[in-house]
Order: sequence, then C-alpha cells, then structure tokens
Amino acid sequence: MTPRRLLGGLTLAALTLTAWADDGRSYFPPPDSQGGWRTLTEAKDIRTQAGMDLAQLERAYAGTERSTLNGGLLVVRHGYLVFEGYFGKARRNANPDMASTGKAFTSIACGVMLAEHPAAFPAGLDTKVFTPQYLPEAFPLDDPRKAEITLGQLLSMSAGFHGEGTAPGVTKGETIPLKPVPGQDIRRLDESSLKTPLWCAPGAGYSYSSPSPHIASMVLRRVTGRELKDYIDEKFAQPMGWGTWNYCLFRGDVVMPHANGAGSIALHATDALRFGYCLLRQGRWGARQLVPADYIERCHQPSPHNPHTPFSLQFEHNADGHVAGVPKDAFYKTGAGGFCLYVVPSLDLVVYKLGGSDGQWNPDLTRVPQPPDSFGRRTAPQNLAKNTMNEGYSHTRVLELVCAAVRDE
Repeated sequence: MTPRRLLGGLTLAALTLTAWADDGRSYFPPPDSQGGWRTLTEAKDIRTQAGMDLAQLERAYAGTERSTLNGGLLVVRHGYLVFEGYFGKARRNANPDMASTGKAFTSIACGVMLAEHPAAFPAGLDTKVFTPQYLPEAFPLDDPRKAEITLGQLLSMSAGFHGEGTAPGVTKGETIPLKPVPGQDIRRLDESSLKTPLWCAPGAGYSYSSPSPHIASMVLRRVTGRELKDYIDEKFAQPMGWGTWNYCLFRGDVVMPHANGAGSIALHATDALRFGYCLLRQGRWGARQLVPADYIERCHQPSPHNPHTPFSLQFEHNADGHVAGVPKDAFYKTGAGGFCLYVVPSLDLVVYKLGGSDGQWNPDLTRVPQPPDSFGRRTAPQNLAKNTMNEGYSHTRVLELVCAAVRDE
C-alpha cells in the first residue's frame, strides 16, 4: 500500500511508534506537581551520568548573567536536569513573556494540524493559504501577489512581508535595507497582520516579520476550529503535564481576543524544557507521538521555502555550521529580551535560556500570579550596569559554552 502523503511529500510513517528505536532514551519527566525532572546536582554525578562538566556549565551561566537584567539557564542532557539557576526577577514557576520564542510553539502546532487535517492541505506546506477557504477576512486582497503565499513561506518568514522595525530583507545571502512600515497593531491584530505590505514577491526573499506566523495561526484557527491557546493546551500542555500557563493577552487597556501566533507565550521554565525535550525525542512523549517526526526534521534543515537564510519553520538552524563549536543539527528559537530555547539532537541536549526586561516579568500580562519561590535562585553581579548587557551575543555564545561542557568519554 502506498503511504499517504503529508507535509508536501512526507508520509505518515514518521507518526508511528514503530519508527521509534528505543536506544535507552525512553525517560520522560512527570509533571512538576508529581516530582518533575530527575536531577543531578553533584559534579561527579553530572560527569558520570550526563557526561557534562559542571564548572563549564557555571561559565555558561555566568555568560547568561551578563546578557540580561533578569534570566536564568536550564540544561537537560540524557534526560537529567543538570543545571538550573535564575537571577533578577526570574524563577522556575513564573510566567514571563517569552516574546518570539513563542513562534516555535505556533510552528509546531501547525505541524500537528497538517498531520491531523491532510485533506485540508493537499499540497502540504506548499498549499497557498490566501484564499477564502483559509483566510476569508483577507479579502479583497490589498496586494494580488499575496494570493501566491504558501503556509511554508509564512512559517519560514519568506512570504514577502516587511520585517519589523529596521529588520532588513535578505535575498540568497544578500542583505537589503528596508524602511520601517506599519506592522502588527495589537488592537487590530488579525487585520493589521493581513494588511502588512510586501517588500518582495512571495518566496523571493526573507525578512523577520511577526505577521507571518500570526497569519499561520489564523489558518490553524480556521481549519481546526480552535483557538491557538486551546489547541496547544490539548496537544502539548496536557500530555506533557505543564503547570499553569497562558499567553500575554492583557496589554494595558487592551485585552487581545486571540493569542498572537508571533509569540508572547508564558510557560514555567521547566515546562519550556519539556517542550524542547519533546522535539529532541522526535515529537514523542511517553507512548504518544505528539508531533510528526518528519516535521521536526524539517525545522533544522535548509528549507526549500527559505533558500535565503538558515531559518526553517520558525527555527534558526546551524546546518551551515555558522555557529562555531556547535553541532550542525542544532536548532533554536530566540525571543526579545534574551530568551532562547535550544535543541541539539546529536548531543541529546536541551537548553533553555531565560531573559527579559522587568516588564516581561509583569504578571499583569497573563493574570497568572507569579509565586515568590526562589528555587535555584542566585544573585546577579551587583556591579553589572544595564548598558553592559549584550543580548544578541548571548544567544549563540551561551549555546557554544554549554556544548563545550559535554565530556563524553
């Protein structure tokens, strides 16, 4: 029998548990309320059971401290939580605004949608979505070129939408300056995203543009009949045992009617690790295949939807080796303020770096009370001035330092 096609050429074979070869990596942590992650704290145990050097992890943490006013670092290897530390306003059970790190959750939710509704996407990621079937609110189109935009382009930032702020355009490695244009307006989130102008034809260039993943979440809302938050709760939060979480829906006098597919999800730190660990385990959680393994594989490979930069399905990847000292299969998603979730399959490694301005730790954004716990809490250097922060540098440097802590015999 010919396998049913999925994701524009992939098959459902990767969704079957028989495709999973148990190589001793079958551990999955229970919810924090039931004991949480298995943890190693002694340097000797971390070295012998997880193959990591604690002193080097401390160096990575020190780099994290010097990158943001608030933040932390968590590291999981071989299913062991081997490092956890926080500073500033950060703490394990808080719900900070993870900013654009949330784009990764939107993408993975879309991967699940494609598997669940293959008939709705006959061309998989190559399906054109600016049609009355998927986005009736986009009509009449303000630019006829938008009719050519595919789901894969939305998820790879190559749909042609103007980048936010001063973000440039990139065409096959050539950087093109762009003038700022109006983008997302939280008071008219759907409409403003759809009406963001194009700087190039769909597929002709890359620019980091938040309207793209939000429009993908609108497609998900239409096809599944579910709000993005509800879909994520059913597909990920409940099976993985997340604690209290939300999107940052409350912005002063604005209450957003829909979660922004462009980001601002707010999870406990150890639950962000659970999400990354599911990706590390090829979409599996316990006995369940939550995410298509072939979709995750596409997240850390050069994408036909974006031949311009190493950015695939809302993840930056290292397939070209541009991050020195880091395996080429590493992939990660950054977020404003210094957040970043990293997955390195070849090292069996998940890393979560927290960051954030004071405002990103304001519980009013989610209306989820932030507890006064101090688990794993440390004191940031007292003489660290705000103008010494280097958020951009930290994203890759911290990963390099953590990878350097691997001590496999």
